[in-house]
Amino acid sequence: MSDDNIAIKVEGVGKTFRLPHEKNNSIKSAVINFYKRKRTFEKQVALQDISFEVKKGEFFGIVGRNGSGKSTLLKLLAGIYHPGKGTININGTLTPFIELGVGFSPELTGRENVFLNGALLGFNRSEMEAMYDDIVAFAEIERFMDQKLKNYSSGMQVRLAFSIAIRAKGDILLLDEVLAVGDAAFQQKCYNYFEELKKRKQTVVFVSHDMGAVRRFCTQALLIEDGEIKKSGTPDDVAGQYTLDNIATTEKQTFAEKEKNQKLDTKLVKSLSIKMRSPVSLGLQDQLVFDIKYKLNKPFDVVLGYTISKQGVSVAEMNSKKLKLDNKVNTEHVLTHKTGVEAFNAGAYVIDIAIFDRKGMEIVGYSLNCAQFVIGENDKTKGGIIRVEGEWDQ
Repeated sequence: MSDDNIAIKVEGVGKTFRLPHEKNNSIKSAVINFYKRKRTFEKQVALQDISFEVKKGEFFGIVGRNGSGKSTLLKLLAGIYHPGKGTININGTLTPFIELGVGFSPELTGRENVFLNGALLGFNRSEMEAMYDDIVAFAEIERFMDQKLKNYSSGMQVRLAFSIAIRAKGDILLLDEVLAVGDAAFQQKCYNYFEELKKRKQTVVFVSHDMGAVRRFCTQALLIEDGEIKKSGTPDDVAGQYTLDNIATTEKQTFAEKEKNQKLDTKLVKSLSIKMRSPVSLGLQDQLVFDIKYKLNKPFDVVLGYTISKQGVSVAEMNSKKLKLDNKVNTEHVLTHKTGVEAFNAGAYVIDIAIFDRKGMEIVGYSLNCAQFVIGENDKTKGGIIRVEGEWDQ
């Protein structure tokens, strides 16, 4: 492919920071440290051997946990940092939306800040006057434009900053979690703007923790972990790997953390746990299989149940009321459950389990968020939490 079709080319890029051990918390400590013969530093490797290409017209996602190096990479692309090694080639003009509101003055009014930020973006006054009404309408803060910015809420400030920033004309846009403090309605307005960018083949580099947004907007993506590229490819593959990594992290909870999510009536129940037998990542053709294990301190008529949730919403529940379960004391009992997942859409799900006394169906123990699984995305798993089959009749 010709280099003319490449918007960004990153080859073997690394970035290391030197962190001084001496801290200057006062004028005295600064003077003392200045005259020390030897100052010591600690090296922090933020990125190492990063290589990728962004084609013109791509909506390119960069994902990773906090501290993985993704924001450092974005600042390297924006020219805020310079790479310690490797090269970055930008083909076209670049507009970074890395920190919205940089250049805002809290002592100036919203109106004055619009023209100030416009000047920083390279617009003259007549151009800003022509755009002013659209900027204010998009931000939805018409009544507050003559108030000082220091009296704005953080949400109002980010709406104004984003509304100004999107007027900038550049071949490549860099977006770094710019929607983090916007309310739901404003986020939807921003999403509509992203849809427009995608339709007109604007080149965008998008850093986000929101895998739904990555899947929705991005055409390619990469996952960074500990300063290195762990996975690159389609948004579905990268978002799926990111979700799996997060699940693996939650499974490493300490005993104390797990204990907070479990409550047992110890007069009746000694232990309650779950063991996954199916893979953590499932396709629609797979079965979800797990064991619920329990021990009793006192015999009673046992009923087991579980709930599957996504984003805090219960989407499936089942119990064993039709079965007569073992209730011997001090013996580990196991009940295996199997179910298809063809009705589940893509994403991460958690399982809560509970044990009941059939008499009155009273809960005598539960364990929350004790297992997780992921449904990979394909052409059938889009949109809502679950997928229903139905028929249209005209």
